Amino acid sequence: MPEKEARYLPLAPVYRIIKDAGAERVSDKARERLAYHMEKLAAEVSKYAVNIAKRSKRKTVTNADIELAVEQILKK
Repeated sequence: MPEKEARYLPLAPVYRIIKDAGAERVSDKARERLAYHMEKLAAEVSKYAVNIAKRSKRKTVTNADIELAVEQILKK
């Protein structure tokens, strides 16, 4: 993971997600790595959803756009 990359997700909720999945202990690096991958996935979903909205001649990204984008990305 690049050193100076912007982080949008706070690490505490990421830690709780891993703990809720059943982990007894979670390293700092694991939290950072999961946050990194979650942000990459969120960026990909967002770009796909924006394209859906633009093709529909809309400026607003809707819940339906996000749902469709997630479905398409998870199919890959």
